Amino acid sequence: MQTLAVVLEGPERLSLRTLALNPLNDNDILVEIAWSGISTGTEKLLWTGKMPAFPGMGYPLVPGYESVGRVVDAGVEARARIGEWVFVPGANCYVGARGLFGGSASRVVLPAARALAVPEALGIESILIALAATAHHAIAGGKAPELVVGHGILGRLMARIIMARGDPAPLVWETDPARRGDEFGYAVVDPADDDRKDYRTIADVSGAAGLLDTLIARLGRGGEIVLAGFYDRLDFAFPPAFMREARLRIAAEFTPDDMRATLALIDSGALNLDGLVSHVRPATEADQAYPAAFAGGDCLKMVLDWRSQ
Repeated sequence: MQTLAVVLEGPERLSLRTLALNPLNDNDILVEIAWSGISTGTEKLLWTGKMPAFPGMGYPLVPGYESVGRVVDAGVEARARIGEWVFVPGANCYVGARGLFGGSASRVVLPAARALAVPEALGIESILIALAATAHHAIAGGKAPELVVGHGILGRLMARIIMARGDPAPLVWETDPARRGDEFGYAVVDPADDDRKDYRTIADVSGAAGLLDTLIARLGRGGEIVLAGFYDRLDFAFPPAFMREARLRIAAEFTPDDMRATLALIDSGALNLDGLVSHVRPATEADQAYPAAFAGGDCLKMVLDWRSQ
């Protein structure tokens, strides 16, 4: 079996080429991908070459962990999954390229247990399930954030989920004027226009490594900062944090419980994903789509369309 895949050959070097797929094992499924999202967090670090070293890292690699499509074949133990519309959180199934994270391809092979059945009616917005579950994971680990830092795709999902869970609307900080305003159901302001210094919980989704001192200065005593972005290295001045008895919490990967909770919020109508996929390009234009996805501004979420491949 073969697939057409996005391959990062090295920092800022991308190709679209045909790769052989590993054969199906008994518990594997074959998924024809309809759409795959481009992450502005981890995939941007892979694109720029700034991703910290960890197991599985190296080039050439197939990126992507936000893909959706239909199961078209399966091993003998997973035949019941054929026909399902599923979310694919990545795949490691390629000959000649690393699967990190492996979802940006026209066809992928992965263990059936890793593929999550999602409502086909969600269409292209299905690719947002992992990001929404990531936002839910950051919120569910403690008190609901009163301040969210960053109004990109993850910040918007976090604000929506906070309200969908029945908590008060957060304030959101955003330095890009094009991403500010009050038409979102919550206020989005320039940090310079907010003088509050008694926040109980602040969630940072900006991924900006130099913000910790600023955020600590905005905490009340015993307040918590949730680090929901992805960072290379962080440091902060200890005395202000000591005086506030500040707490830091790192929100890592979402869990199956976060996925189920997110889908339940969508199913109930409390959470909608409208207006978050801002740009769609044919997969054949991946070399243009990747740098455009990281340019900021009006590009919230870039999606590759694989349906004609």
